[in-house]
Amino acid sequence: MLNRTESPAIMDAVELSLQLNPYTKFTLDNGVEVYSVDAGAQEVVMVEMVFYAGNWYEDKNIIAATTNFLLKNGTTNRNAFAINEHVDFYGAYLNRSCQNETASLTLHSLSKHLPALLPVMAELITDSIFPEEELAIYKQNQKQRLSVNLKKCDFVANRLIDEYVFGINHPYGKYTSLADYDSINRDDVAAFYSQYYTQGKCILFVAGKLPSNIEELLNQAFGLLPLNQHPLPEKVYEPSPTTERVHELINDEAGVQAAIRLARPFPNRHHPDFSKVQVLNNVFGGFFGSRLMSNIREDKGYTYGIHSFIQSHLQPTAWLISTEAGRDVAKATIKEVYYEMEQLRESIIDEEEIALVRNFMMGSILGDLDGPFQIIARWKNYILNGLSEVYFQQAIKTIKTVTTEELQELAKKYLQEEAFYQLVVV
Repeated sequence: MLNRTESPAIMDAVELSLQLNPYTKFTLDNGVEVYSVDAGAQEVVMVEMVFYAGNWYEDKNIIAATTNFLLKNGTTNRNAFAINEHVDFYGAYLNRSCQNETASLTLHSLSKHLPALLPVMAELITDSIFPEEELAIYKQNQKQRLSVNLKKCDFVANRLIDEYVFGINHPYGKYTSLADYDSINRDDVAAFYSQYYTQGKCILFVAGKLPSNIEELLNQAFGLLPLNQHPLPEKVYEPSPTTERVHELINDEAGVQAAIRLARPFPNRHHPDFSKVQVLNNVFGGFFGSRLMSNIREDKGYTYGIHSFIQSHLQPTAWLISTEAGRDVAKATIKEVYYEMEQLRESIIDEEEIALVRNFMMGSILGDLDGPFQIIARWKNYILNGLSEVYFQQAIKTIKTVTTEELQELAKKYLQEEAFYQLVVV
């Protein structure tokens, strides 16, 4: 019997032995690969169709995002209202999203309702018609939203910093203008849809408490679609960063808040430094107890929050520091960011601080593996990046064993003021 007069022993998260639950893989009749995780106590399931249909593959700006958004806005047999009504009737949620390389159509539903909902997903992939009136409404709404957002300093800063690092013609660096929406027409959308959805490259990710006949259900809905029958077009983009490193923009003459962005190019997950730099980044600015937060928020009071992170791109990416601060302390904020970089280059991190970061990172991973949806999300990330479970175990090992001397050498290598693009938007 437990002695409840004694508190249980506290275990550091770094002492845990974390394992990533494996997936089951099978292939539909048309060659579409399915990765599934059958777990969970509730009768719920997620089905995500991932297409290589992001803005990496578009020849005209914002066609990828427009096509993805309008997938649910009408087929030959159902208008947008009927599609949403059908999904709502079963208490399900059908969402779409568009990223740089990929775009998704994702269903969350009770397991028992899959036979009624999967055919609707297939219908959206093969029979969306993109009605002119729906496209017109979309363009009007997006132009209004963009006009409002362009008045916000943080929105403008996010657009421009990517342009400085990657170049305006690179998929990671380009952004949308009002004229782009005016130039969209239905023929462009329909052509992109036909090539990258109806006849596109697709991968399926499924998780939850799966019905015993999940393979049969997926094959019936998607196995006969003309997916994965054609190779993806070769699209190669080289970053073309700006030569000027320091930028300042007046977006609101009367504004009192400044959006600050510092960014530098950085390799992707396949680089041997990546996992170790994730640890360094958390020391620097990756969580609430980081040096940037302790200095600039808690000590100086310049901001409510400041964060450092490595952007999640499949290709070479960027290391970014992001914050909003008072206009009058923007320069002082940037000075403190560079001061913290200098401290990491010149001094060894003490054992108490690195232990805190190790435990934070291990605890975060533990939370990220809580449930089948979270597990399949991590597998999706690995699979799309061409990684395996070995990467997961190596990352865990790195968190536990990377030395403070190694982190200092990485700080000397990457946290150099002259390597960062600097932007202030007020």
